[in-house]
Amino acid sequence: MRFMVIVKTGQLRESGSIPSAESMEKMGAFNEQLMKAGALLSAEGLQPSSKGARITYSGGRPTVTDGPFAETKELIGGFWIVQMKSKDEALEWFSRCPFENGEEIEIRQVTEPEEFAALLSESHRDRYQRFRETLAN
Repeated sequence: MRFMVIVKTGQLRESGSIPSAESMEKMGAFNEQLMKAGALLSAEGLQPSSKGARITYSGGRPTVTDGPFAETKELIGGFWIVQMKSKDEALEWFSRCPFENGEEIEIRQVTEPEEFAALLSESHRDRYQRFRETLAN
């Protein structure tokens, strides 16, 4: 099972503050453990929302809103994509994450195409499979 682990950000990160060298070292060690276990597929931090934009759709039309965004406690500051045997395993791993200043993470299972197989046409399943194979290379 794949999981996306979402790091919620706060005002400190939104202000452009970067983590201390000690925090970066601890996170690097944690990520290395995930890598050695064969669980880490991706891990990235994100720039503050002031450098981003949102697109809202209404009636099939997009509306673009440039950042920063007001509700900072709901913003994403970074993420991991990991391969785990279960949600419990993901919870076990990320309970050891070296955060220490009120950070919050959310763990969400990635929907796999097999979950929709009965609803999709054969051509759509084939197209999705080709898409996944291309991304893997």
